[in-house]
Amino acid sequence: MPYITEERRMIQEQAREFTLNEVLPVANKLDPEKGDIPMDLRDKMAELGYFGILIPEQYGGLGLGCFEYCLVTEELSRGWMSVASLIARGNLLIGSHMMSEEQRGRYLPRMAKGEFLGAFSMSEPNAGSDISNISCRARKDGTGYLINGNKYWCTFADGADFLIIIARTSDAPPGKRHMGLSMFFVEKKRGTLPKGCSGAPIPKIGYFGWKTYELAFDNFRVEAADMIGEEGHAFYYATSGLETARAHTAARAIGLAQGALDDSIRYAGERRQFERPISDFQAIRFKIAECSEGIQIHGGAGYTTLHAVERHWRDARLTKIFEGTSEIQKRIISDRLLGRGRN
Repeated sequence: MPYITEERRMIQEQAREFTLNEVLPVANKLDPEKGDIPMDLRDKMAELGYFGILIPEQYGGLGLGCFEYCLVTEELSRGWMSVASLIARGNLLIGSHMMSEEQRGRYLPRMAKGEFLGAFSMSEPNAGSDISNISCRARKDGTGYLINGNKYWCTFADGADFLIIIARTSDAPPGKRHMGLSMFFVEKKRGTLPKGCSGAPIPKIGYFGWKTYELAFDNFRVEAADMIGEEGHAFYYATSGLETARAHTAARAIGLAQGALDDSIRYAGERRQFERPISDFQAIRFKIAECSEGIQIHGGAGYTTLHAVERHWRDARLTKIFEGTSEIQKRIISDRLLGRGRN
């Protein structure tokens, strides 16, 4: 079967049209202002089913696969990477695939409609790519747990309707640092942080449209029923979920590159120097052929917020960091090629 079927082509074209007509104008206005993605744009995305691409049809989703998910992501990223990232807050957010049937029936239909979006709280000041270094603790207390500790890089913590939190419920055995982590699903009121959780936005150079938080949990209570899967197995749930998240990041990177290339080709045809379009000059044509040095092609204009290429430049840098740094991705690939397991 060809990769691009007629159905997939239609999905891609629809996402491209939506991006040009709906996402790009909003991004061009709000990114320079560091404004939040508006609710009416989220509602339009929900109508197209973008928050339920990966959610099975029995729960109200589209029941499609990672390929379709990445097609939509790539096109949305051509307009604004933050919007492409927002769809991950519905589509089986990391860990959701391990929900019990009761949890899936309660939450997934609302997630698929875009009515119930989440934030993922895993990273910490000393735990990013090294998930096994998580120190935030969840101590048993009666029928539930009390969570204490700090989290970092929790995007959408304020705007989300729920949090997925990874905390350490037991000490790891010697040589098995990845053991003893558990995952919790916690509903919250949109627009606020729940009781026992405080935080503040982290200053960023890009990835605008929403806020990224550092969080502090102080005797934050969760019930045993809020746990996803088995106690102590969250490392496996997180790394499994990151497989799709990393494909999502690759699609975001491709979309950003395509957006920058589109802008650069257009600008090179419009910008005239020495009585000719700069696209006539071999130096510029080589930059386009070599996958676009967008900022340089735009010259001084590229270093302003007047062109989307500057936004793409800032956001693209993040794709080498989140969901595991580029160095971690290379380690994973080399380990697999060499037949080595995870440490």
